[in-house]
Amino acid sequence: MIQPTCLNDPKLKILQEVLVDWINATLKPEHIVVLNIEEDLYDGLVLHHLLGRLADEHVPVEEIAITSEAQVRKLGVIMEALNTKLGVTDETAKWSIALIHSKDLLATLHLLVTMVKRFQPDLPLPPNVSVEVVRFEVNRSGIKSVKHIEHITEGRSDLDKDSDKVSGGGNHSEKQDHIDQLMLLEPQKISAFKQAILHFVNKNMSSLGLQVLEMEKQFADGVMLLLLIGQLEGFFIPLYDFSLSPSSDPDMLHNVTLALEILHDQNIHVGNVDPQDIVAQDVKATLRVLYALFKKHKSK
Repeated sequence: MIQPTCLNDPKLKILQEVLVDWINATLKPEHIVVLNIEEDLYDGLVLHHLLGRLADEHVPVEEIAITSEAQVRKLGVIMEALNTKLGVTDETAKWSIALIHSKDLLATLHLLVTMVKRFQPDLPLPPNVSVEVVRFEVNRSGIKSVKHIEHITEGRSDLDKDSDKVSGGGNHSEKQDHIDQLMLLEPQKISAFKQAILHFVNKNMSSLGLQVLEMEKQFADGVMLLLLIGQLEGFFIPLYDFSLSPSSDPDMLHNVTLALEILHDQNIHVGNVDPQDIVAQDVKATLRVLYALFKKHKSK
């Protein structure tokens, strides 16, 4: 079992949120919504549909399994097919039918992280997530408890690795433009980077009921940017300071200029960004600003 104190670890919570978002995005065409990893995956329904969507593997099992025995039978068929796709055996897997069905959080997380690495390796997962685990062993002298640290994710996230490639690793000059160099990478790396930034933005805007789908377009008028800054920095920007419904370029330019001034006041350095570039929907300028916010707030 996971030490109860570890359940409040921010990194562990972020990992669960990322995995839930990934599952829901994957299964959106099938109108399946997961709210809790432990409670929603144990009966095999979600894993069955993930297997079909991600691996195009459609195993012959009943859609809904009501009884515990039926759920275990269903899980057995699904896990056999899933483990084959993942290249693991019952002996090497860090999960089992019994553990998944008993709603074991650690086993379920190990399974989902392995699935992400296999089927969507460009999805940025929080790095170095680990928990303290207590194992109980029964022997002739009684019950013995053994504690150890178990790693769920290792190293740095894909986004961090891309950032290192851009900066060349180690120390670097402030004059280096990471975003310019990022644009020289492969298209799939650029896309993965943008998706990671969008995930970060939408996670922090969800409490306002807002979602960003088109990064350059939706940040061009400065409204989303000001609201995001307020959310991340923990303060309210008075509505009379900016135009909530800008209808002209001057209004948009005012909003963006105000946003950049606030970032400067908060010691968030965005490099050489012209407010007009944001208004003109320049992707590099927009990414420079959002990446600066991401670097400061990604661990919160």
